[in-house]
Amino acid sequence: MKPQKDIIKFLHEAEKLKSILRHSWLSSGRRESTAEHTWRMALMAILLRPYLKNNPDLSKTLRMVLVHDLVEVYAGDIPAWARDKSRKRAAEDQAMKKLSKILNNKQGQDLYRLWKEYQNSQTLEAKFAKALDRLEAKLQHQEADVKHLNSREIKFNLSHGQKETEFDPFLKALWEDLRGNWLKIYRKNKINPKLYQ
Repeated sequence: MKPQKDIIKFLHEAEKLKSILRHSWLSSGRRESTAEHTWRMALMAILLRPYLKNNPDLSKTLRMVLVHDLVEVYAGDIPAWARDKSRKRAAEDQAMKKLSKILNNKQGQDLYRLWKEYQNSQTLEAKFAKALDRLEAKLQHQEADVKHLNSREIKFNLSHGQKETEFDPFLKALWEDLRGNWLKIYRKNKINPKLYQ
């Protein structure tokens, strides 16, 4: 098969991310799509990178951001607080293998390796991309009406992303600002997060 046919087929599969709905809600009152989450992560990468102590490769980070949730085409959105982490990892790994085989060449293998690098979170770019994933979700939750929060999310919003942002002082400060915003939101809405721990 010609490479362009593989690429077209792959892009048709990736289009599904526009309609995969995440657990997060938008300020407009509708649920967020995976594609929208990915778009804002990419924007955040561009805006935040100049402030980091070490400069991750922006091109590689953006590629990682664009690839990180492709698995949701087949696995759907599995929130970070999902109880069965091993099942989540297995489903996502299987989904990424299936997607990368569509390209049926080195490009597919490279996408799979890039996704695995993100999952392992060892390189500077992977750590940055993982922090962006956590921060974007934390930010999006703040933009939605609190009526959309379930008990696990109320607890989750205070701690989610802390570990992933500790590698960089600027990202850690940003996380602390977002956590402070959550405390204000909870006080304003008379929510005691300790009740949900």
